[in-house]
Amino acid sequence: MWFFVAALFCFLAGGALALALIRSNLWSSRLGAWSAILGSLFGLVAAFQGLRPESAWDLCLPWSVPGGSLHLGMDPLSAFFLLALFILSGLAALYGLEYLTGFGAAKAPGQAWFFYNALVASMALVFAARNAVLFLVCWEVMAVASFFLVTFEYEKTLVQEAGWTYLIATHIGTAFLLLFFLIIGQQAGSYEFEHFSAISALGSSTASLLFLLALVGFGSKAGIVPFHVWLPEAHPAAPSHVSALMSGVMIKTGIYGLLRTIIFLGQPPLWWGWCLVGIGVSSGILGVLFALVQHDLKRLLAYHSVENIGIIFLGLGLGLIGWNSGSVPLAVAGFSGALLHVLNHALFKGLLFLNAGAVLRAVGHHSIDSLGGLYRLMPWTGLTFLVGAVAISGLPPLNGFISEFLIYRAGLEGVILLHSSVSIPSLLVIGGLALIGGLAAACFAKAFGIIFLGEPRSADYHSARDPKPLMRLPLAILAVLCFALGVFSPWILYRLGPVISVATGLSYETVRGPLAASGEILIYVSAASVLVLVLSAGLFLLGRTLLSRRTVERAV
Repeated sequence: MWFFVAALFCFLAGGALALALIRSNLWSSRLGAWSAILGSLFGLVAAFQGLRPESAWDLCLPWSVPGGSLHLGMDPLSAFFLLALFILSGLAALYGLEYLTGFGAAKAPGQAWFFYNALVASMALVFAARNAVLFLVCWEVMAVASFFLVTFEYEKTLVQEAGWTYLIATHIGTAFLLLFFLIIGQQAGSYEFEHFSAISALGSSTASLLFLLALVGFGSKAGIVPFHVWLPEAHPAAPSHVSALMSGVMIKTGIYGLLRTIIFLGQPPLWWGWCLVGIGVSSGILGVLFALVQHDLKRLLAYHSVENIGIIFLGLGLGLIGWNSGSVPLAVAGFSGALLHVLNHALFKGLLFLNAGAVLRAVGHHSIDSLGGLYRLMPWTGLTFLVGAVAISGLPPLNGFISEFLIYRAGLEGVILLHSSVSIPSLLVIGGLALIGGLAAACFAKAFGIIFLGEPRSADYHSARDPKPLMRLPLAILAVLCFALGVFSPWILYRLGPVISVATGLSYETVRGPLAASGEILIYVSAASVLVLVLSAGLFLLGRTLLSRRTVERAV
């Protein structure tokens, strides 16, 4: 508990000091960034501890707000989302320390760091809140802080429009959440989450109404189709390290909220799972199709966030169908794939947005059609972008493949049940995920080829250079994590047992068996992936050796 409290103190105190020293760009930047990094380190310790069920804690303090209390708690589900938050927030802060200097003295970094720290602290409190009023207050702080970060370059008309679009969209979603919590609080007789467990005894019509309200409210934040309109506007407008945090973690607060709703409402009816599968297929396919036609790198990445939220919904939908039908292997495979994709997406999408920032700093824009040949001058950026591109395309041996593999496994589990109510959505998930993966691979093959390969297409090419070490280090760490989560996925999967147990209400002993079965398969997948990497590296070195004594010329 105290590590989490220390993390909050670092974020809030560091942000306040950065704002107080706003006249000194140097000190406000240093205090804001390093307090965020220190807070993230404390938060990581708290998150790793919270993944163990025996380390759960609860803190409740009086609060003079009607219906409210300062009630915080930690269970494995909260800890899992906090893990993604603190990994990315610390690395993005380290990156931003150097990145924000590119805006010159005209911009006050102290203000940006104040809202950055407020954003991270509010997201951490959203994941830890155990009272509806506290949850909504933190949700609103998160929305306002991210609005000011999106409008950092407020002098640009497009940035202003993006900021207001985001603010209006997020408050429409909040209106649905307010109604959701008012109804559920009235039914439970309290706004404490611990009293919401009695809601599972509600009639099906009231429970379904609450589910739909939560789906719209939390789905708006997650960026599902058709509530995604703010996402491709806000993410390109924000500074790149903020885009990484918003896309990698902030939209996942919607996934977290939906999972908590399912916990409150108890065992779901079958149509809830069908609904999530339908949303997942439409968001995944439309997101990647929109991404394919983009000419701006950050807008392309923003639409891929819609796509990956769709993939997460596919896993959640199959998990709910398995839960309803009594198929534990189907429920566990669906939830494990969805939850692991939450973490995986935070890593590879954070990496890709930080790479987009490196390109922006190097050439002054991120128009794909005007770029080309950057790998020769920016090999570090090009290589780490390639890692992120392979991961987001769901290709082995990187982490994106593992979570999508688990969702495929869930689909196969559903098909073999030979029951139309389960087999039809399972087949839809398998077909939809295959189409999404193929289109994503085509999109990033095009993006990497145009941006980093071929010949330069503008005069900005010659000034391009890899970023400085403070920006390069987060790229390297995220690339290594994408590789590590892919190769060591069998051991990581076992750690998801307590998280899935909280999300589904199933005992850890019940969940452990299906997880072990998936882990055994992943051991062979990981071993084969490592073998392919070793052979590829050997062939590469052999080629370099054979060509070392030959003259290689380059045609212009």
